Amino acid sequence: QMKERELEDIMHRFVSGEVDLLVSTLIVESGLDVPNANTMFVNRADHLGLAQLYQLRGRVGRSHRRAYCYLLVPDAVDPEAERRLQVLEHHTELGAGYTIALKDMEMRGAGNLLGAEQSGYVHAVGFDLYLRMLDETVQRLMRGDSAPRLRPSDVSMDIPAYLPDDYIESQDAKLDVYNRLARLDRSEEIEALRAELKDRFGAPPAPADAMLAMAMLRVAGGALGIEGILVRGDEARITFRDSAVPRMKGLSAAFHEVQFQAEVRRAHPLSLKLTRLGGAGLLDGLVRALRAVV
Repeated sequence: QMKERELEDIMHRFVSGEVDLLVSTLIVESGLDVPNANTMFVNRADHLGLAQLYQLRGRVGRSHRRAYCYLLVPDAVDPEAERRLQVLEHHTELGAGYTIALKDMEMRGAGNLLGAEQSGYVHAVGFDLYLRMLDETVQRLMRGDSAPRLRPSDVSMDIPAYLPDDYIESQDAKLDVYNRLARLDRSEEIEALRAELKDRFGAPPAPADAMLAMAMLRVAGGALGIEGILVRGDEARITFRDSAVPRMKGLSAAFHEVQFQAEVRRAHPLSLKLTRLGGAGLLDGLVRALRAVV
């Protein structure tokens, strides 16, 4: 460790260009600004964390000169170090710090918000799902709601259900819609999203309509205790969970209203076969019937 005056003298000479090469510890990661520095070698980069590597890389290239940062590692490194290095290698664009921070949090874990642990199990479920689970839990606690979280139904259809490229051209906008739709757990929210899509991009085409209908079936079916919904042509199969108590009178009236014939295939857990006899399309009628019973 150098004395203070000696260290100051060396840094002044390096910044002014009198010294071309500076050998240093990790202390240079802490906000050092040397515009003339354009090349860095980091020895045993596999021992450093992702945030450290990102800060070190940011010490070069701070002017108009093209910069290079070489990370020196042995031939064999552990998988976690390899993953950290790959993240840094793949994110070199301007403003990549936020993405790298998210990756770092996903790899190390987001910690325990109500305890002392600084690492958690977010890597087991993925960062996005972890945030969704956390948000749902916080909202329930704020409402004082101790009821179990809604379990959406598993919906399978034989028709395309997606956002076509000629409807939403921007991939970022498309991913945002998919992400938001996956978070919604109320029919009113899905209807609001449909209205927003119509306002921004025009009337949804058939595949987008089917995607929204699928989301609606997942939510409405989950509220009724439906395990799975299978849609094929003009027929559908609905299977309830073992613990569900179906309201048969309401279901029968709702299916009759949309001109569906309901046939009981199994008593427990209840399984129904629905056949469209007329009226609205199968998807539209199924959504209307289930929402009427919820």
